[in-house]
Amino acid sequence: MPNRLADETSPYLLQHKDNPVDWQPWGERALAEARERDVPLLVSIGYSACHWCHVMERESFEDPDVAAYMNEHFVCVKVDREERPDVDAIYMDAVQAMTGHGGWPLNAFATPDQVPFYAGTYFPPVGRQGLPGWRQLLEAIAEAWRERRAEIERQGAQIVEHLGVSARIEPDPGAPEPGLLETSVAAISDREDHVHGGFGGAPKFPQASAIELLLARHDGGDERPNPAEPALRALRAMARGGIYDQLGGGFARYAVDAAWVVPHFEKMLYDNALLARAYLHGWQIGGDPLLRQVCTETLDWALREMRGPERGFASALDADSEGVEGKFYVWTPDELRAALDDERLYDVAVAHWGVTEQGNFEGRSILVRAGSDDDPPELPEIKRRLMAARDQRVRPGLDDKRLTSWNALMLAALAEAGAVLERADYLDAARACADFLLRELSCDDGRLLRTWKAGRAHLAGYLEDHAFLLEALLTLYEATFEPRWFAAARALADVTIARFADDERGGFFSTADDHERLVARRKDLEDTPIPSGNAAMALGLLRLARLTGEDAYEQRARGTIALLHPIAARHPLAFAHLLRAIDFLLADDVREVAIVGDPAQAAPLARTVRDALRPHVVLAGGPGDDDGEQVPLLAGRTPGPDGRAAAYVCERFACRAPVTEPDALAALLD
Repeated sequence: MPNRLADETSPYLLQHKDNPVDWQPWGERALAEARERDVPLLVSIGYSACHWCHVMERESFEDPDVAAYMNEHFVCVKVDREERPDVDAIYMDAVQAMTGHGGWPLNAFATPDQVPFYAGTYFPPVGRQGLPGWRQLLEAIAEAWRERRAEIERQGAQIVEHLGVSARIEPDPGAPEPGLLETSVAAISDREDHVHGGFGGAPKFPQASAIELLLARHDGGDERPNPAEPALRALRAMARGGIYDQLGGGFARYAVDAAWVVPHFEKMLYDNALLARAYLHGWQIGGDPLLRQVCTETLDWALREMRGPERGFASALDADSEGVEGKFYVWTPDELRAALDDERLYDVAVAHWGVTEQGNFEGRSILVRAGSDDDPPELPEIKRRLMAARDQRVRPGLDDKRLTSWNALMLAALAEAGAVLERADYLDAARACADFLLRELSCDDGRLLRTWKAGRAHLAGYLEDHAFLLEALLTLYEATFEPRWFAAARALADVTIARFADDERGGFFSTADDHERLVARRKDLEDTPIPSGNAAMALGLLRLARLTGEDAYEQRARGTIALLHPIAARHPLAFAHLLRAIDFLLADDVREVAIVGDPAQAAPLARTVRDALRPHVVLAGGPGDDDGEQVPLLAGRTPGPDGRAAAYVCERFACRAPVTEPDALAALLD
């Protein structure tokens, strides 16, 4: 008989519905049962693409004897960390405080009042390498609950104090110093791996927010090391490595080695949205065709493999297929030869991707660029044949829930790439995704829901859902000049401030003021692996302030920055998106550009703005003679002489004389 996960929408929870463990979802029913039975909660957290989550399920959760013990002594709760980041964050904080490290699967034991008292990650079925066996651990916890209850409760009180610390950070009344950005950029650059590219050692993550910060600080000067260079080297290194799917496009979550060769094969929507945009920005700076190619191949992968008929995007592709990690993606020489059926194409493919008899991953080859960055002319045909062969394999599992925040990231990437590269298909996909989110995941009061699957949207949205969509809608407006997206962004900003803001200390809570009561109300702070909700709100509100002239939006952003800039200065790699907001706030070259006139005539002016990476520019456009009711930056702007489209370059709504020629506009911007 299925357990109480059978009615859930999360693919991860549904994977566990037939376990003999009496799993149930997080909620009041589980908490009430724990209180009534006076037994601990066993909170097991993971996600559908998590390899070791699957391993622990096979080893322990499918064992009838182990399951019977779990059911007798605990109330067993399964949590999809992607649907419930609030619950995950609390228990991740706990496991890191207790053990010094974290990860998934995350297994925490808590009192019926949700207070964690023991936590860890993966546990084997029998003890090894210093880890207790799972059954052994269960028995020890059950005994401690019976025999040492008072000790557990004392320990729990200390943990609760720790869990609430993010919400108690006090703001620094002083504004961040401009030197903070230079020292932060230098600190990130100092982490560069000068051999393999990227930052830090194995396991190596893409660090998209840090790359974007370095690119944003690029100024084209030669008085000091160019901050963009380490970022560009990282982008090129990843593009050549196995972390990038050389055949089908898209990035795996991270590389297990320092050289970017062996990925942890799961593909996450958020990584690919963030990296597609970073590659676009890298191409805008350096003009490297490889970076543009990776951007478009990544977005094409998302449209081909992750987009649903409702025009939202699925969350992730599993690392495993047929129970084997990476099996879908790796090749032997014989498999290549059979798929290509042409010795000349085979020789080109082997040379281009470095395929050998020995392989680079468990006797098989992950495809990596082994030679020049220039593609051989035969490569399109080689890819076509290999993709046809790969499509016959058993595909990795698809986590087909649509998350608002991750969809917003992909929406923004498609919108900006569509505008910069003049790809109408990307712009259409961005519009369709925005329509889907505003139609299916928006409540009557303007707030958002978190997750959608098969026509059902549920769970209250978090700060990141609102903040990412705010940024995305502003990007879509700047890409299309369609005022409906600007209006939606402004309305979303207002409701987010009303329901999430901390008026006492500044910044924003991760959950709304009427959210389900948890053991702690936290603030989302760090920009890893995705930007924090607070950083995204800060940057989004700063941009909105420049489009509206409303200082209140900037003051909210300043409140967030006052809260976090001291810690960002100490840990720049973990707060890179927040540092981008600081960069925008402190920049002395922020420009507001308003382009008015006939759209066909305005296109060359808009192209001038978009041709280069301009992180300190906000852009508005329309036919002209606007009263500013929809987009205040357009108020009173009129076309130039003879009705020609004109561009106004402004600083805090004080504008220079309009120009009608692209070269004149470029001169004002540069």
